Amino acid sequence: MTPSHGKFVWYELMTTDAKAAETFYRDVAGWGAKNSAMPGMDYTLFTAGGVDVGGLFALSKEVLAAGARPAWVGYVAVDDVDAAAAQVRAAGGAVHRGPDDIPGVGRFAMVADPQGAAFALFKPAQADQRSPAAPDQPGHFGWHELYAGDGPSVFAFYAKLFGWKKGEAMDMGPAGVYQMFDAGGGGMIGGIMTKPPQMPVPAWTFYINSTGIDAAAARVKAAGGQIINGPNEVPGGNWIVMGIDPQGAQFALVGPRA
Repeated sequence: MTPSHGKFVWYELMTTDAKAAETFYRDVAGWGAKNSAMPGMDYTLFTAGGVDVGGLFALSKEVLAAGARPAWVGYVAVDDVDAAAAQVRAAGGAVHRGPDDIPGVGRFAMVADPQGAAFALFKPAQADQRSPAAPDQPGHFGWHELYAGDGPSVFAFYAKLFGWKKGEAMDMGPAGVYQMFDAGGGGMIGGIMTKPPQMPVPAWTFYINSTGIDAAAARVKAAGGQIINGPNEVPGGNWIVMGIDPQGAQFALVGPRA
């Protein structure tokens, strides 16, 4: 098994207005942006400290007509995309786009867990020789959170597919149990809980590290986004906010409070 198996290795924003979204995340996260020069596709790379951290592209009219909406998608590394996609289907999940190659980049598939939360499977064309970013490095993604249809039951799906291990479980009272997880011995990288009734569908949310949560929240509002939750303190002393960008994609920020 490769060292990256089961870890989030890429993040991609699918949106309705790529240029406006690029401007928003430049302002909010402090990201740089550059064209990927991928043949036949207008694909932007977001960067933090000179390192690629995510991608951006505009949804086509056909995809929008089929019901797709702006969203962030996380890519999880696997040893064999085809086998993992088959495992997703056999476990009751969905394969929205079957395994395919991105020339010179890798092989991927777009899937969803049995309760409907979307994510991607990915195997790079060649091993990434870069050292992974520190979990709290500004501009990088520092936490991965799933609001599931039913948190306790869906964890077994991810544990079997990726080898995730349970960490601390926090009793959130009426909100249920928040189950943290480890994806390969590098410490806790995320949490899973049952979604609240007002949340329409199960979904993953990805947290961008910031150097100051109040200033980051102010930038969200100034750039035309919305803050829908927070700032709230979380274990360890950091604070979080959840937001929606101007095109409707949900995201989150985590950082200290001055």
